[in-house]
Amino acid sequence: MIILVIALIVFVSYSIFKTKDDNNAEKQNNTNTAKTEETAASGDTAAQTDDDKASNTDDAEEDSTEQKDGDEVITDGGSDSNVIKTIENSSWESVGTAQTGEHTATYSEGVDWNEQVKALAYGTGIDESNMTVWFLGNNNHDPNKSIGTVSTKDKSQKYRVYIEWVDGSGWKPTKVEEIKDLNIR
Repeated sequence: MIILVIALIVFVSYSIFKTKDDNNAEKQNNTNTAKTEETAASGDTAAQTDDDKASNTDDAEEDSTEQKDGDEVITDGGSDSNVIKTIENSSWESVGTAQTGEHTATYSEGVDWNEQVKALAYGTGIDESNMTVWFLGNNNHDPNKSIGTVSTKDKSQKYRVYIEWVDGSGWKPTKVEEIKDLNIR
């Protein structure tokens, strides 16, 4: 049973990152094709100056970054159509831990699981009593990183939360994505 659960976690993690890689490659390919067509239409590849290139880069950054407030950066969904916005906050802290010794992440009921759930709640701002954990597993085969999908009990707010282990301090959120659909990991 444990091997089956681990295999499922590996499969889901691989699917998440493979899809993101495919989406990024497709977006990059579409951007390059559009630039090539635009340059060919003008008839002169040298017509685009360095200032124009810098302006295009600045425009892209402005499109993807909606708000920067102190330590918190909020960006739009980017290439993942399921992501509404992404929040990263460098002032997020670890939630604390009762664990001692060498840390091993666990994905079943216990102290480590409860501390991970606490970090998910902290990152999203959802009270644990009003939160449903839909998925909590390893993030990219790194034993000190996890990813969770949570929502409010009424499913009005849905999030994918990235957390990481800080030795001696516990789990802390590193990135929170507000998502449209819970079925897509």
